[in-house]
Order: sequence, then C-alpha cells, then structure tokens
Amino acid sequence: MRYELYYWPTIQGRGEFIRLALEEAGADYVDVARRSERSGMGMPAMLALLEEADVVTPPFAPPFLKAGDQIIAQTANILLFLGPRLGLVPDDEPARQWVHQLQLTIADLVAEAHDTHHPIATALYYRDQKPEALRRAADFTGARMPKFFDYFEAVLEHNPCGDTWLAGDAPTYADLSMFQVFAGVRYAFPKAMQRLEPAYPLLAALHDRVAARPRIARYLKSKRRLPLNNDDVFRRYKELNL
Repeated sequence: MRYELYYWPTIQGRGEFIRLALEEAGADYVDVARRSERSGMGMPAMLALLEEADVVTPPFAPPFLKAGDQIIAQTANILLFLGPRLGLVPDDEPARQWVHQLQLTIADLVAEAHDTHHPIATALYYRDQKPEALRRAADFTGARMPKFFDYFEAVLEHNPCGDTWLAGDAPTYADLSMFQVFAGVRYAFPKAMQRLEPAYPLLAALHDRVAARPRIARYLKSKRRLPLNNDDVFRRYKELNL
C-alpha cells in the first residue's frame, strides 16, 4: 500500500515522527505537501482535505495519513495504526499498548518543549511573549525535561529484554520518536543538554543506535530530512538557551 502523509512542507514538526517510522520500515509513501515545490498541488491537496465537509473522519489539523480510504490523524494515533503494519511494535496486544503509552508520554514532552517558546498562545509571535517564554523555558530545562528523561532512562534500564530498546528486544516507533526528541532538545537547548546528558547514558545511546540504523542513516543524510529551524516545534533562541 502507498501511504500519503500530509503535513506542512517546510518543517520537521510532528510529521517527522511519522516520517521516521515510514523510513525505518522502507514503506512506500509520498509526502504530499512537499510535492508543492514541484507541482504546486501538495499544499492545496492537504488544505482541501482539511476543509472537506463530507469527510466521515475529518482531521482537525496535520499531520494526518491517508491509507486507502482511511484518513487517520494525530501523531500517536497514526503510529498506533502504522506500528503493526510496518513491523514496529511487538506482536502481543499488551506490549502494543505499552508502546502506545510511551508514545503518548513522548507527545506530552513534545508539547511542553513547544510551549517554551509559545507559553501564552500559538497565535502570538514569540516576540510577543518573551518574558513568559523565559520563565517557561527555565522550568522546562530545570525541572520538566529531567523528569521526563528520568522516566525514559528508567524504562530502558528496567526493560526485561535489556536496555537496548524501550519495549521488547527490537526497535519500535517509540524508539524512533525518542531519537527525534533527543535530537530536538539538543538543538533547542544545547547548554541544558550539555549539563543533563551525562546523567542519561542509555537515552544518549538509544539516540545514536537509531541514527546508525541503515535506513535512518540514509534518510538523515538525504534532502528529505529538513534541518531544524525556528518555525519548528524545537526552536533555538539564544535567550532561552539556559
């Protein structure tokens, strides 16, 4: 099956968590909005699906995935759908629920990282909420990020199958997503990560392990992997680099 991924064409964003899963599995997919650079049709196609009144299961916002006649939205929900189809979850249902739970916790972490630069309203520019962003970033890097990393480091440490992956003895989409988070916070908060990272050797090793996987390594070197930038979820502002 050819999958169609709909997301904004100029950022990694939340769509990157889905791209990593598709790339790791070698899936047949098209990044629809990015086709706009070549044909002018990608963005209109995405916006048209968002605005169609007769879609039975309409998405609220991108990312969303078209698989045959199905349209699936929300990052964690898309990965829950793709996981068994791409071989990125264990076979048994309790383990699949565990991976989904990990992904939802990662989503919480991503939301809090985003809110460091938009703590008041997403409709406001960063420049309109700088004092609040500074307070939020200080709390995130000083308290919240370590709390999340403590949790995920412990998950790796207590995995009955060893500390290589978050769940079971093979990579899941949660491992790919944790790689993306680690890369994102390294970009956004290099000073904080320089302080914190030595306390999380298992997470750092997981990041490197995912980056070295053959399909992921090829993807990271390709033009399909956009650079992080300050329109993205993870942003680097000098004043927030605490």
